[in-house]
Amino acid sequence: MSSKKRKWSEDYVRYGFTCLTEWDGGQRPQCMLCNVKVSNSSLAPAKLREHFKKLHGEGQYKDATLDEFKLKRVRFDASATLPTLGFIPIDKPILTASYEVAYLIAKQGKLHTVGETLIKPAALKMANIMLGKAAENKLSLIPLSNDTIRCRIDDMSDDILAQVVAHLVASPTKFILHLDETTDVSNLSQLILFVGYVKGDKIKEDFLFCKPLTTTTKAADVKKLVDDFFRSNGLSWNMVSAVCSDGAPAMLGCNSGFGALVKADAPHIIVTHCVLHRHVLASKTLPPKLANVLKIVVETVIYVRRHALNHRIFKELCNEIGSEFEVLLYHSNVRWLSRGKVVSRVFALRVELALFLREHQHCHATHFQESEFILTLAYSDDIFDTLHHLNYQMQGGGVNVIESEEKLSAFRKKLPLWRWRTENDNFVNFSLLDECVGGIEDESEFGGTAVPGELKQAIATHLDELGKSFDGYFPDQEKYPAWVRQPFTFDVATADVNDQYLDNLIELQQSQTQQQLFGTTTLSTFWCRQMEGYPHIAKIALEILTPFVTTYLCEHAFLKLMDIKTKKRSRLACENDLRVALAKTKPRISQIASRKEEQKTH
Repeated sequence: MSSKKRKWSEDYVRYGFTCLTEWDGGQRPQCMLCNVKVSNSSLAPAKLREHFKKLHGEGQYKDATLDEFKLKRVRFDASATLPTLGFIPIDKPILTASYEVAYLIAKQGKLHTVGETLIKPAALKMANIMLGKAAENKLSLIPLSNDTIRCRIDDMSDDILAQVVAHLVASPTKFILHLDETTDVSNLSQLILFVGYVKGDKIKEDFLFCKPLTTTTKAADVKKLVDDFFRSNGLSWNMVSAVCSDGAPAMLGCNSGFGALVKADAPHIIVTHCVLHRHVLASKTLPPKLANVLKIVVETVIYVRRHALNHRIFKELCNEIGSEFEVLLYHSNVRWLSRGKVVSRVFALRVELALFLREHQHCHATHFQESEFILTLAYSDDIFDTLHHLNYQMQGGGVNVIESEEKLSAFRKKLPLWRWRTENDNFVNFSLLDECVGGIEDESEFGGTAVPGELKQAIATHLDELGKSFDGYFPDQEKYPAWVRQPFTFDVATADVNDQYLDNLIELQQSQTQQQLFGTTTLSTFWCRQMEGYPHIAKIALEILTPFVTTYLCEHAFLKLMDIKTKKRSRLACENDLRVALAKTKPRISQIASRKEEQKTH
């Protein structure tokens, strides 16, 4: 068992000693008069006094004052080994500048070497040209090496994490989690977790961690990773109110999924998944006729893009015709929105594709000359674009569950109307399909109508299935009390008289000041500001408004991860870089620099 480490005190300067800090944090005294270094166990007034009296008690410093020893210490530190070799303590402005540059590098996801290879040479060139040699020499003192930038990013990441954890502990309501996993460029599975909490008058969403799943990616592995993080940062599942993730079995399996494991430890937690699950809304709701068109589109794109020669020939064809676009887009099975963009580009280049496929005698060439295929393609483009717009409305920060439920409810109620109009040859809700119908002159081809009955039936079936696919995304509206949405128009007489929040709600309804505030702020901000005056009802409202409703933040983080961890940086431990790049909380650079400067002087 190691002995207890003694601590340095500035009073020990009176005995002619200064302090040396070792790599492990231990402190050793060094005599300024004879340069002797003694062990940490000698760091006691009696032992230091004994050394001074025994060796220097009769010399010139026999009657020296404390101020004289302090002056001696300044001179001694200035003449130490490191300063003589060119290593001098970094001033705070220089240290702060180094951190600020590292912050910009991390925010942009750039290589750590860019500070030394690009930023510093460029700054020195500009300073020399615009301000002269003196300014260049001053800027040259800023350390921006690869290792320095790495250390600066680590320091800022630790500071951001400490702030976020402190905010979670201080939050007046329980916080919420949003997590998902992906595979990076080195085939390592990365678990990314975001957190939402109340701070001041806002519901804040921030990055919490990104940690690798080194072996399997089962629900138990995910749960253990989160448990370990909670334990090391003083958090617990009792502080969590809701968890949101995607619909993968590992996350939301009924028996052994992550959600089931979480609820086993904390039954009060609400487990939800992204309100717009990609596969359910698009591919899985397509009837056979529409699915076949999508299959042909994908095969056509692969045929053109797979071979470099075909791609160049098609691009040149588009240039000769003067098309708006020149290339087709690839699709991804994982991201359904990419299919919508693929369909949109194919529809825009349908004439060019018909010419290209006919020249190459491709089996799909005849499809792009058939009216029914073009009409089906137009509808597919329209419906994908509509779903993309709905998805876009629910993305971004600050979107609460009530707003998303209202948008989704409005969309669902439109679908029967769209079906009725389609069955009566009114395609006003599908602009491209309506435009194609207007361009077909010979209606006798489909029995007196511009759209064949089989296609209209397929559209009607798809709209029905699309409406059903939204069932279960949100809890019953009764779980969202009307007074949360409209606290001042809610009729208290319709509520249960035993509800404890009614007294506070009546007081709130009589406040003219709060009525004005409700009309000028967002719903989330309004209820955050009620935590001081009406904490009971505000807490109930915020527990409804805080849960995440989409996987938007994780999807955004995955894109940033791809920018940071590339093939050339495949061994990078990316958590700190990702935290600095994505966190809404800014590092306290001035405090970090002050702390570093203080460590250097001791």
